[in-house]
Amino acid sequence: MLTDLEIINAANKVELTKIVKRFKIKEDELFSYGKYMAKVDLSLLERLKNKKDGKLILVTAITPTPTGEGKSTTTVGLVDALNKIGKKAVGALREPSLGPVFGIKGGAAGGGYAQVNPMVELNLHFTGDLHAITTANNLVSAIIDNYLYQGNPLNIDPSKITWKRCIDLNDRALRLVNVGLSSKREVVRQDEYNISVASEIMASFCLSSSLVDLRNRLDRTIVAYNYNNEPITIKDLKITGSLLVLLKDALKPNIVQTLENNLFFVHGGPFANIAHGCNSVLATKTALKIADYVVTEAGFGADLGAEKFFDIKCREAGLNPNVVVIVATIKALKYHGGKPIASIKEEGLNELTRGLANLERHIQTINTLGVNSVVAINKFDTDTDAEISLLKAWAKENNIVISLSEVYAKGSLGGIDLANKVVENISRKKFKPIYNISDDLFKKVDKLCKKVYGANKIEYSEEAKDMLKKYDEKYRDFYICMAKTPVSLTDNPKTLGIPKDHTIHINEIRLATGSNFIICLTGNVMTMPGLGKDPMAFHIDVLEDGTVVGLS
Repeated sequence: MLTDLEIINAANKVELTKIVKRFKIKEDELFSYGKYMAKVDLSLLERLKNKKDGKLILVTAITPTPTGEGKSTTTVGLVDALNKIGKKAVGALREPSLGPVFGIKGGAAGGGYAQVNPMVELNLHFTGDLHAITTANNLVSAIIDNYLYQGNPLNIDPSKITWKRCIDLNDRALRLVNVGLSSKREVVRQDEYNISVASEIMASFCLSSSLVDLRNRLDRTIVAYNYNNEPITIKDLKITGSLLVLLKDALKPNIVQTLENNLFFVHGGPFANIAHGCNSVLATKTALKIADYVVTEAGFGADLGAEKFFDIKCREAGLNPNVVVIVATIKALKYHGGKPIASIKEEGLNELTRGLANLERHIQTINTLGVNSVVAINKFDTDTDAEISLLKAWAKENNIVISLSEVYAKGSLGGIDLANKVVENISRKKFKPIYNISDDLFKKVDKLCKKVYGANKIEYSEEAKDMLKKYDEKYRDFYICMAKTPVSLTDNPKTLGIPKDHTIHINEIRLATGSNFIICLTGNVMTMPGLGKDPMAFHIDVLEDGTVVGLS
């Protein structure tokens, strides 16, 4: 089979101005970045505000493995397949971060014959949204340090600056740095960097429903405390207007197309292991106004992305998903059942049987949320007849709707069965959050850890316990955003499958007043990733004719 890049380079792109006519998007509501990338003006959502929303489909997955599960591929392929069976469907994904693009994971535009296009531009600078968010974040840092330099009129306590700088790359050397070393007048202090997709501006940006809403979120964002331990906000810094100028164009949702020339929104990109992991509210809401079916995804497994999609994004935006697709592969299930990577392509019925427990846990999470689910198994040539038969028998015995998906190899034709089963399982039931917004913060954490992760105990560091107790007095109505390894249901990345008894260790608490959530950092999770020994950056290049190679 051709590589992703070879498939993309051979694809027939259609000018977006032609594709959007099907959705009655006006010419003056479109801001083009060439022929194949564009932004839609926020006036489109206002114009269609009284139109009935389409059906919302969430794509999530089992716990990620080194073999890959194909969540984005399934999201793209399902949109194409829904259109193939005559439904008016669009998709909504997050924007790729340059960290994974040049790190281990690579791009995030789908794969095979289920990709969004133009893939190269999308995975790199795209329309500049991530650069705008990074710049806005770092303007806040620059202004804070300038206040310190200019006599500190806000009485900022340098030891209580909570705002961190950011960059959209994996750079472990920036996890802890010293700033203010260039002159004696500056205040020397320790600072930290987040990757841009973990910044609070990214989270608030993606949860905003309008420019006014974003202004309010920025205004109330706490960045430091003064010597009297009183909070200092972005509003106090007097730079909300400047931040909005940087972000005003980025806030407009981006659109691209699939290989089969169907419409896709790609906007916003918070990580799901350290933020809420969903594309922007504005993109999702706009998509729901122009299409009958909207397929979106949330990062990593259902324990992280899907939970936050429901408990944070849907409650904040007033959304109600109609069905959830849970993506898995036989290889990934065998991995969770203990089969070594070296032999993962070999038949392993015992490992597959054991690995199904991971899938069952994620189905249970969706059931707890009260939403119908469909399991999509991304099919590989190495899947044996015996393994497929075992999987089907298990699904039948447990009354689970399952579909073998071949969108990677066949495009929409490989997703017809999945599309039909998704439509058949659409429901209007109101989802049930994992925790009540009125619960105290400790109770919210307890429900998440026990209901979703299957933990039987939560251990807090003394500092984390004290901070959560303090925040419970003033921010009890905030959401909980758990920062946890994505590769295990526990907080230990080496623990596979479903451990019977495990403890979640919460070591740090962060407050995000712009996003309305409390971040609980568990285990050894970090908000600035590092690069491996053989990062993707070693393999990406551009030929003399301008063709990019090595990007996937």
